[in-house]
Amino acid sequence: MNTQTVYDILVIGGGINGCGIARDAAGRGLSVLLCEKDDLAQATSSASTKLFHGGLRYLEYYEFRLVREALIEREILLKAMPHISWPMRFVLPHHSGLRPSWLLRLGLFLYDHLGGRKILPPTETLNLRTHVAGKPLKNLYVKGFEYSDCWVEDSRLVVLNARDAEARGATIKTRTRVEGARRTDGLWSIDLKDTWSQETSQVQAKAIINCGGPWVSEILHDRIHEQSKDGVRLVRGSHIVTKKLFDHDKSYIFQQSDGRIIFAIPYEDDFTLIGTTDVDHIGDPKDAICTPEETEYLTQAASEYFEKPVTPADVVWTFSGVRPLYDDNASSATEATRDYVLKIRDEKGHAPLLNVFGGKITTYRKLAEAAVAEIKGYFPTLGKSWTASQSLPGGDFPVDGAARLALDLGVAYPFASDRLLVRLVKAYGKDAYQVLGDAKSEDDLGHLFGWDLYQREVQWLMDHEYARTADDIIWRRSKLGLRLTQEEVASLEHWMQTEGLTQRALAS
Repeated sequence: MNTQTVYDILVIGGGINGCGIARDAAGRGLSVLLCEKDDLAQATSSASTKLFHGGLRYLEYYEFRLVREALIEREILLKAMPHISWPMRFVLPHHSGLRPSWLLRLGLFLYDHLGGRKILPPTETLNLRTHVAGKPLKNLYVKGFEYSDCWVEDSRLVVLNARDAEARGATIKTRTRVEGARRTDGLWSIDLKDTWSQETSQVQAKAIINCGGPWVSEILHDRIHEQSKDGVRLVRGSHIVTKKLFDHDKSYIFQQSDGRIIFAIPYEDDFTLIGTTDVDHIGDPKDAICTPEETEYLTQAASEYFEKPVTPADVVWTFSGVRPLYDDNASSATEATRDYVLKIRDEKGHAPLLNVFGGKITTYRKLAEAAVAEIKGYFPTLGKSWTASQSLPGGDFPVDGAARLALDLGVAYPFASDRLLVRLVKAYGKDAYQVLGDAKSEDDLGHLFGWDLYQREVQWLMDHEYARTADDIIWRRSKLGLRLTQEEVASLEHWMQTEGLTQRALAS
């Protein structure tokens, strides 16, 4: 980069909102630079409950527009990314001491019809004494409801949006921090710092879109030096992962006496994901952890329903993220809006700054459309919206086609294990063929770092998906951190920082 480089848009932040906006804008013909100070999806966007959902409980807060938009988006997104997203059925046991049965059924009726559901099956009433989903539950739960939502691999969603943005002309810079920005002669002059090499540079942009997530206010006030009353309420959401608690593929949604709900979801074949909490967060968002108190809350909340109590000893991993909710002065973290808010400021019709507050992963694509629409007046040649009908990289196959794709992949690579083939399809879709490349045998995949992670995949992730460290691969490009030993992770890190970087440099 040099001081003469002028972009149409600088996007600050490599979470789902930033990468979604970069993709949308690049696809409309704008030149885009996205800067992320760490790895893509390193913060909130890799710490969600990993669901495309309308937000059933938001109906109680009369957020009908948000719920309807999210419900419509579920099926658009399913079609765009059938490798990393798939339908999931949720079981809601009726708790006699909480919301009445008729109210739950009414809410689920609205949930079924508010978004014009076409692909996903409707709600069913269950007898938990005879249904498979009732077996792990206490006997006092007799009646339940089963409804549809969708799973999504959240951090992979971010990476795929970044890849597609780059394929459409955007420049993606990870480990690049915006140090400051100022308006000069109708343009933004932006100071950048590579956090690995410590090198500094400067670029110019016609507009800035601040998608800093939990840091959006800090960027606005301390780096861009704009005054604004708008801000975010930082709400920590923590999750625990336990040993597998049940043997079927249904998920659970459990009501709590404090008005909240938690999910218990089959996770990575051998585990159960339980979450989330809603706690106001104090301090730097990067320091968010699942506290012992939150672990206790989640284990007790699950134990209220499961026949076999869930204890902290069952927990194998925890993760926590900070939601940057728009500060609407709600009385509690649970009641704070999950809707997004866009605020634009300019200087005499030039050098606009668009700040993005809030949002949820299900509506990221609509947020991106709305954000680009906000700056349309500054770019008269801007193309039309397009993302609703375009699949993400690797996702150009039918919604129910993942199993067929894995079988076809096995024909092309008969030496690969079924476990590896299924994992690659769920991560890369049709791009699994690119990952395996011209391999004719297991030896061609290179060194096995552990589980089923081979050198060839690691190099592909470094070359095509911005991976720079072992954590990038084992916690964000995959969840193989649940499988690899500390020694295997150390070996992976060493290889990436030596041979991996060397091979990448030679290839480029």
